[in-house]
Amino acid sequence: MQSYLIKDTTKEERIALIKQWLPVDDGLEECEIDLWDMYRDYINGEKEIVEINAVFNAQYYCER
Repeated sequence: MQSYLIKDTTKEERIALIKQWLPVDDGLEECEIDLWDMYRDYINGEKEIVEINAVFNAQYYCER
């Protein structure tokens, strides 16, 4: 399994990973989530995916 940790990836690889997660039609208009904005810190090498997801999940469950 490939590592997606910042130390094991380049910025270009992190961008490619986020692109893989985007729907083909980029149909996130109905959703308020902008994956580029959400994962900006990961792309820039500042926070790991797991950290970003933990914050998102905590906010999501608190709002419900």
